[in-house]
Amino acid sequence: MAVALKPTPSFLQLKKTETHFIVRNKPPIVSTRRFAPMASLTATRSLGIGETFSNLKKQGKFWKFYSISGDESCTESLYVSMSVESNIATDFCVSHVISKDGRLEELISCLCVKVALIPYITAGDPDLSTTAEALKLLDACGCDIIELGVPYSDPLADGPVIQAAATRSLARGTNFEAITSMLKEIAIKHSLLEHKVVPQVSCPIALFTYYNPILKRGIEEFMSTVNDIGVHGLVVPDVPLEETQVLRKEAVKNGLELVLLTTPTTPTERMKAIVEAADGFVYLVSSVGVTGTRASVSDRVQTLLQDIKETTTKPVAVGFGISKPEHVKQVAGWGADGVIVGSAMVKLLGEAKSPEEGLKELESFTKSLKAALP
Repeated sequence: MAVALKPTPSFLQLKKTETHFIVRNKPPIVSTRRFAPMASLTATRSLGIGETFSNLKKQGKFWKFYSISGDESCTESLYVSMSVESNIATDFCVSHVISKDGRLEELISCLCVKVALIPYITAGDPDLSTTAEALKLLDACGCDIIELGVPYSDPLADGPVIQAAATRSLARGTNFEAITSMLKEIAIKHSLLEHKVVPQVSCPIALFTYYNPILKRGIEEFMSTVNDIGVHGLVVPDVPLEETQVLRKEAVKNGLELVLLTTPTTPTERMKAIVEAADGFVYLVSSVGVTGTRASVSDRVQTLLQDIKETTTKPVAVGFGISKPEHVKQVAGWGADGVIVGSAMVKLLGEAKSPEEGLKELESFTKSLKAALP
């Protein structure tokens, strides 16, 4: 039920097809339309790559849809960024519209030189209605993947900010059933022109949950449930590598991706095993300890990134302690494929004087992070 983004051929490969991208009076193509969100091109759940297009528009470019095969409803489409002044294609990516859920790693790969922004918020803080609005807001701001935390009474990997958010959420009665109900509402599809449909949130959602809630519900039932409500991936911070096999088996069966974490203290051989087993992207914990805002990001992260990238071509996203635009810019400059920002977002949303104020501050902060990314 999603748009899957397949590996992009090189520009030279495209040139071999003798497809001409210089547009004069009329483009030499079967059809042209103004760019619409990817979700509107298919009756399936979509992946968001919104800010890639937004950034190009800010640079004086626009996007058009070209049907390569001559059939607009078919499987292959080419998005070409065209300079407003010259009408010459300068950037592009190829995507395939299929009925199978898209993979998180394919989304990040499609971003090319862009770095994915991955925010984290706690479900139910300050309430689930605000959480739903926050998810839509983050998507509208161009976030590429959203981590949604399932509140838990003993969040060992989380610092004071997210622990407090989980406590507030649980005190208000938030539970797994309520979260899935909220996500179902967001996943409701609305009819558009030409009988096309689009969900309220187009970018992938990954649930951040501890292992115990999964075991309590039953691994098979848990995976089936989160797949049914449109979740794309899972981050389970307290599951050891040795116990991921059974989780991964059920995740794969349900089209879900199990993101695994590696830390600064992870031995090299174990890091390689984690990277090999990870789906979606590799989550690099930037520092020893729990989540939380920090004054700076350790320079060692750059070395850790290099070590991982020598091991795999999978995307690597850095999290824990990333809380400022300058952190985002620094980590992106070190070669990260994505940056994960959690505690700073949770604090803005959960500790605001009102939900409305929290959403307003969240929007402003998210835009500042996006502006810091290449």
